[in-house]
Amino acid sequence: MADRSAGDGRKAGTVTGAESTAEIGRRVLKLRTERGFTQRMLAEPAYTAAYVSTLEAGKVRPSEAALRHLAERLGVSYEELTTGRSPHDATRLRAALTDARRALATGAAEDAAGLFEEVRDEAERLGFAEERASALLGLGDCALETGDLTVARDHFEAVERLLSGEPLPRRVPAIRGRAVAHLLAGELRYSCYLLESAIDELNASGLHDPYALLLLYTAAIAPYMDMGAHARAVRAAELALALAPSVDDPGLIARMHRGVARTLIAEGRTAEADASLAKAQELYEQLRIHTDLAHCHWMRGYVHAQDGNLERAERELRTARDMLASKRAALFTVQVEVELADVLRRRGRTAEAEALLLPLLAHSPAAGAAPAPGGTDTAAAPGGTDTAAAPGGTDTAAAPGGTNTAAAPGGTDTAAAPGGTDTTPAPGGTNTTPAPGGTNTAAAPGGTDTAAYEAGLTADRGAVHAGGAHRLLGLIADERGDAEAAEEHYCAALSLLERTGAAGDLADLCRLLGDLLRREGRLEAAMDAYRTGLGHRAAPGTTTLGPAPAEPPM
Repeated sequence: MADRSAGDGRKAGTVTGAESTAEIGRRVLKLRTERGFTQRMLAEPAYTAAYVSTLEAGKVRPSEAALRHLAERLGVSYEELTTGRSPHDATRLRAALTDARRALATGAAEDAAGLFEEVRDEAERLGFAEERASALLGLGDCALETGDLTVARDHFEAVERLLSGEPLPRRVPAIRGRAVAHLLAGELRYSCYLLESAIDELNASGLHDPYALLLLYTAAIAPYMDMGAHARAVRAAELALALAPSVDDPGLIARMHRGVARTLIAEGRTAEADASLAKAQELYEQLRIHTDLAHCHWMRGYVHAQDGNLERAERELRTARDMLASKRAALFTVQVEVELADVLRRRGRTAEAEALLLPLLAHSPAAGAAPAPGGTDTAAAPGGTDTAAAPGGTDTAAAPGGTNTAAAPGGTDTAAAPGGTDTTPAPGGTNTTPAPGGTNTAAAPGGTDTAAYEAGLTADRGAVHAGGAHRLLGLIADERGDAEAAEEHYCAALSLLERTGAAGDLADLCRLLGDLLRREGRLEAAMDAYRTGLGHRAAPGTTTLGPAPAEPPM
């Protein structure tokens, strides 16, 4: 996939401008000296020593015929003489890119990043733009894996700049990567904007590249689901399935099956969703793609939680958590732990769930939350201004009492059944909505999971999952009669989710908060909370997205 994303847009052997003429002159002089040729020996029989002397001084622009003559005499290829690039160097760099991709597939993101950096630096030194772009794309993927979202965006933007003169299909992998980074940061609307803009441009220009379109449609499923644009998510899944036979990339096909499973889960078709995930899992096992295989276990845990099979759900989620933690995929790991915490809570192991959740929120304490309606501070309180217009909001439709978030590639999505929080990750993404009434944690029972190592959930890093964690902690506090702590956590969740635009989750939280306030006798504040919740639930499929993107001819 990486190799498709790069290109230098320059015809091999083209000599342009005084700078290139001087470079070729220096190259001819160097090669001639190394071989012990005089200028006459190199020039004859077709040219003169004076011509070679003038060429080496950079004072004449050589013709193609002259360059081919000189290349043959010097024992190098025409391309190497004109560009300074040896075909052997290109082959060596591509082999190194393959090694780096293999390391990333096994989940060794930090090792892979080191290999990609070496290729990037060497490619830049040699002037190999194609290999440099592929290395930058790989570095962006590594940063997504480790949760370094700003670094990931920087790398993907660098690829887009490098390939700015290339046809759009060559830039699509970088655009998709940038969209995923914004999705993981909670900027779902902007993620949709990037993907839909690229789809529209491809279709409007007649560049109906199946690989590029499949990559974009698969990536769009998650933010669509998160924003409540379920019809668009289903249509994207249908188009992806139609494009799949035209694409020979097992890894991308597996990612597509994961995305399609999300739409099936939303429709209650859990058996079909599990079958789709089984196809993806089989492909990932064959390809030995470690992290994506972990995401399949994660999503299957969600499916089992939806079906009420909490024992199997816990087993799958722990497997996913251990696989991700072993490769130091910090952000994904803590997102799985929120879902695991929900499963644990639903199984009656509340203390374990709470012990798992608290360390994950070390960097986003409930103390910073806005007060409930009727309080002194109106920021983000129900009935106040909703900040969901931030780029890339997240929408999750939860059943009564539950929070549901389903994530697309690299994103987060949560959909919960009554009373619980459920999360289903989409291709390459993370899902952190625990299933009804349960908590999912990869930590050993009763212990603190070290997944909080290096990566707490914050408003800018896994905001949807941070909101889901606060919601769970609010439920736990409410169940033990600690109304003050419950209100604090519910308000913290509201503040986080309003920023992302997670309408379904916000509606559920407003209901929980309203019930709490009503029991406390604060009826006016409770009514404000309920009204706000009804506003979020009034049109669950409504988003601030424009018209749906144009579709390719099928």
